[in-house]
Amino acid sequence: AIGGCPSARHNLGFVEWFENGNKDRAMKHWVIAARMGHEKSLGMLKQAYSKGRGLISKEDFAAALRAHQAAVDGTKSPQREEAERWA
Repeated sequence: AIGGCPSARHNLGFVEWFENGNKDRAMKHWVIAARMGHEKSLGMLKQAYSKGRGLISKEDFAAALRAHQAAVDGTKSPQREEAERWA
C-alpha cells in the first residue's frame, strides 16, 4: 500500500473500519486511494460525506474529488479509449 497501490489502500481502509474499528484511519486510506483514481474508495468517501457523520469535511471531500478526477483524466488517451470500445 505504501508503494502506491490504490487497491491495497482501499483494502486497508476496510480492515481499519471493520476489523479494527478505526474509522479515521480508514478514511485516510480511502482519501489516498481516491486521489490515485480508485473509484470504489471515492464511493466510500461519498457515502461517509453524505451521511454527515463528521468523518470527512466538505473541504477534504472536495479536494479528494478534484484529485480523483485529475488522476482519471491523466490516464485518458486516444489509444485507451479505442481499446475500451473494443472491450
